[in-house]
Amino acid sequence: MKTVIHWFRRDLRVTDNTSLWQAYSASDRVIPVFCWDDAILSAPDVGPPRVNFLLRSLEALSRNLESLGHRLIIRHGRPEAILPALARESGAETVYANKDYEPYAIARDERVRGALAEQGTGFRSFKDAVVHEEREVLTRTGTVFSVFTPYSRAWKALPIATPVPRIGGPKSAVAALPSLPLPGSGDGLGHPLTQTLFEAGERAGLAALDRFLESRVFDYDHGRNVLLEPSGTSQLSPHLRFGTVGVRTVLSRWASARSQATAAAAQKSCDTWLSELIWREFYIQILANHPRVASRAFRPEYDQLQWEGTDAQFEAWCQGQTGYPIVDAAMRCLNATGWMHNRLRMIVAMFLTKDLMVSWQRGERYFMRALVDGDLAANNGGWQWSAGCGTDAAPYFRIFNPVTQGQKCDPDGSFVRRWIPELRDSPADCIHEPWTRPLLLSRCGYAPPVVQHDVQRGRCLAMFKAIKGSPPAPESTASLE
Repeated sequence: MKTVIHWFRRDLRVTDNTSLWQAYSASDRVIPVFCWDDAILSAPDVGPPRVNFLLRSLEALSRNLESLGHRLIIRHGRPEAILPALARESGAETVYANKDYEPYAIARDERVRGALAEQGTGFRSFKDAVVHEEREVLTRTGTVFSVFTPYSRAWKALPIATPVPRIGGPKSAVAALPSLPLPGSGDGLGHPLTQTLFEAGERAGLAALDRFLESRVFDYDHGRNVLLEPSGTSQLSPHLRFGTVGVRTVLSRWASARSQATAAAAQKSCDTWLSELIWREFYIQILANHPRVASRAFRPEYDQLQWEGTDAQFEAWCQGQTGYPIVDAAMRCLNATGWMHNRLRMIVAMFLTKDLMVSWQRGERYFMRALVDGDLAANNGGWQWSAGCGTDAAPYFRIFNPVTQGQKCDPDGSFVRRWIPELRDSPADCIHEPWTRPLLLSRCGYAPPVVQHDVQRGRCLAMFKAIKGSPPAPESTASLE
């Protein structure tokens, strides 16, 4: 009677789960387990939105497993201690898990592998969170890509695996094993929730995917840059972060939707969304191959940047009190919901680093604590792209004007009015630059600008020029970048 353990981590689903399916197929008895690793709960970049979304997703996973006749075992402690003990209790021969590409996870898995090996228990890991791993998309000379466009072309040239099946019911009885109850909320885990989060779990993730692919994907090329209700984006990022939806399922359903698009614009929108999924894998392979980016600039010379921003300016940014409406509305939305539109993420990140000249690392850490979809690879890649120290060839020339960006992505000011009640009655012609009406600004009580964009732009370019040694390019506001 062969017994194996499947260790759930960032794959909280029963369908299209590579390791779970392999464990089920290779054994007579599979034991699903989740470990409350203290690193999940006490790391400085972990916050209530992620912990509570994880908890809700685990509740859904437990119900889905029970409906199939399985029982999710919950343990608390270091995985390198918990998993060997569980293997001894259950007689499991092997622990199965899907790969995680973050530096902490890689080191943790090596500790687990070593601890299991000491007692003769095997450890097998599988590709699941990505379509192509960090050493599968390579240049012609066999090196990893550091620029997105050629990476994307090479990624698309490779075959895409199809989803794996959902597991079936138990093949034989499993002896009762002790399990901790799931907490009723994040309060008991030290992460009380004040935000209203997305619905969590596998069913919710698949429903969100289907809603997006029914219509919004066909206008994504436009909708991703404009603040719409409902959002023009997929809002799948929390589900991809926690694996409540499998990426192969996403791509399979995307391909079906793409085949139904007849208009050229709709096809282009579908392809643009595919590029966003490829960006996700690009940043994962950047992190896996260059783990230093977790704390330092991808381009090492930019570690020398002399950030001039103050603690007071950073706090104003965090609280949505910078005096720039689109920035403040975005930050207040993040603080209230745990989520932010991707266009807004770029705007506020570029404002923090290039207008306030505050280190990108500070903003990155704040996002990780505040976002429900906080993912080290994607968040780090996005922040380094915005700050100008990432994988772009000539990044520091790119500086968004927060006024024109607001006018383009929120042309009627409805998003600003929703999140900044002080400006609710402001006319449309000044909603994104209320300081042009000093009387209105003083009467409504909204914060005046903490900096002047034109002045800060010059200071920022000078800061980069001191490192880069090349002249700045003229600012362009012709289109959304």
